[in-house]
Amino acid sequence: MSSSDPRELSAADKQTLVLKRYEALRVLADEMLELARAETWNELIQQQARYVVEVERLSRMEQDLTFDAMGRERKATLLEAILESEREMRERLVARRDELGELIGSSQRKRDLSRAYRTGSGHNVVDAEHAFAVDPSRKSPGTP
Repeated sequence: MSSSDPRELSAADKQTLVLKRYEALRVLADEMLELARAETWNELIQQQARYVVEVERLSRMEQDLTFDAMGRERKATLLEAILESEREMRERLVARRDELGELIGSSQRKRDLSRAYRTGSGHNVVDAEHAFAVDPSRKSPGTP
């Protein structure tokens, strides 16, 4: 095993390494929040995949690690910042989901209306131009 293997580090060094990973995770959460604010959804999705991998890696690194008082305080501070970024990002994602839901509903209603006013051959059921055209030879009721 190499000396960079976290399993060979002292508890203090392992704590330092894990806290650095939490700091990197906070930076990633902040970057994701900026993507959500900018409504760059495709990039956000890509970053979320990276974020999940980092969280899983951090979870494995943190197994059987006991933080000292200063380490616990630093971890708590970082987690608060991460969770705050996640909270705002989640609010923006929910708003986007609702917006997309409205667009899909509107599109479905338009499609249904279009289908309702079309025959199997694709022509209008009612040709409004001819059906409501005024015939100058016809007199309106009540006119001499």
